[in-house]
Parts: sequence; C-alpha cells; structure tokens
Amino acid sequence: MLAPQRQQAILDLIRANGAVRVGDLVREFGVSDMTIRRDLEVLSDRGLVAKVHGGATAMSAGSTQEPGFAAKSVQQRAEKEAIARHAAGLVSPGTAVALSAGTTTWTLAHHLIDTPALTVVTNSIRVAEVFYRSGRGDQTVVLTGGIRTPSDALVGPVAVAAIRLLNVDLLLLGVHGMSTHAGFTTPNLMEAETDRALVAAARRLVVLADHTKWETIGISTIAELGDADLLITDAGLAPLAQDTLGEQVGELVLVSP
Repeated sequence: MLAPQRQQAILDLIRANGAVRVGDLVREFGVSDMTIRRDLEVLSDRGLVAKVHGGATAMSAGSTQEPGFAAKSVQQRAEKEAIARHAAGLVSPGTAVALSAGTTTWTLAHHLIDTPALTVVTNSIRVAEVFYRSGRGDQTVVLTGGIRTPSDALVGPVAVAAIRLLNVDLLLLGVHGMSTHAGFTTPNLMEAETDRALVAAARRLVVLADHTKWETIGISTIAELGDADLLITDAGLAPLAQDTLGEQVGELVLVSP
C-alpha cells in the first residue's frame, strides 16, 4: 500500500471512530511505529486530524460536536490522572458524592474505589461500571436513567427527574470547555440540563478541567465560573488564564502531571 492510500485509510478510521492509537495502526497496516507517526504528522499538517499523545483524534467541528468516549480518553491522559489524584483527596469516607460523565471523572472513579462507605450518584455508564467491577459491598452507586450520548452520559428528563430527588455533599463535574463569558459548557443541550440538575443537588461544586478546556466553548452553559467552589486544572494553563480563573472561581488548584 502506498503512503497516500494508507493515510487515507487512517483518516477514514479516525472519522469513523473519533480516534486511533499508534499501536493499533501499526498492527492494522503492518508497518513500523515511525511510519505511522509520519502518516499522522502528514494528516495533522493538512489540518485533517489532531495529534495527541499516542495517537490522533478527529478535528473539532464546533460548539455542537461531541467526541465519543474513546476519542476523549486518549487526550491529556497525564493531566487527567494528576487532576483525578488531587480530587480523590477531597472525598471522605461515608459521604454522598456525584460524578458527572466524562473521561476525567472516569479516571477519578478508579481512585475512589478504595474509599469506604461512599454513596455515588452518577449519570455516567462508564463511571458506574468502575464501581460495579470493584465489587465493594459498602459502596452504593445510584445510576440515573436517561438517553445515552456519544460520551456515554445518561441525559434527558428521566435523568433530571431522578437527580432532583437527591442531595449530595459534593459534585465532581467534568466539562467540555470553560471561558470567561460562557462559563462551564458542554456541546450537548440535554447533558447541560442534566449537569445543571447535578449542580443544584450538590452542597459543593468542584470542576475538573485540564488546560485544553480553556476558551473551548460548547453550545450550552452548565454553570458560571463563579459557581465553582473549586476548580482543579493543570499547570499547562497559561498565566493569563490562571489570573482570570483565580479571580472568578472560589479556589483554583494547579496540579503537575
């Protein structure tokens, strides 16, 4: 297979699946790691894909594009891990916590499976699965019903109705984007409504967002920046953005991957 043919095949895979990993492409096409990385470089230079650590993802199409879980899971993995580790330290045994859908909250869930006597409310199939597989008998998981989104969130009127009956000590919220004028946002209108219900149900709001979320704007606002009691992000956030967020959120924490 000629390089242009292979690059087109790679592009088709990315468009179909949202993301690819270098290792998978090496096995798929029977070429070297270096060859695949050159192919991704070519596609990236043409503005057709976005290179990420270990692979590539489809380019963003705007405020309503909602990447799938697989696409988001390969992005900023080190940053998300550092954010999740810090957030886990905020959760005390015996408390009721809510985790929204997303790959950062999914990463956090792995750090919470050893916290005893937790009650976890979530609209994320992936997050619920982490706790289910842990097999702990002293943890209670409440999974809302609803309509499934590409990011494996359960949203809509069923989810909102369930959440409105509950009260939790802490909400750990993952977001698609954050900006000065739009606040914390998502590309899915129904997910925004569901997340707003989670915010209303929580005594304390902690937002988990890596630095790439800054000035990314989804179509619908979940909460204003000032609504966050705490924002945990990573040290890759630009100094000006650090100053802006530090003035608006209750507390800003920067972690190092």
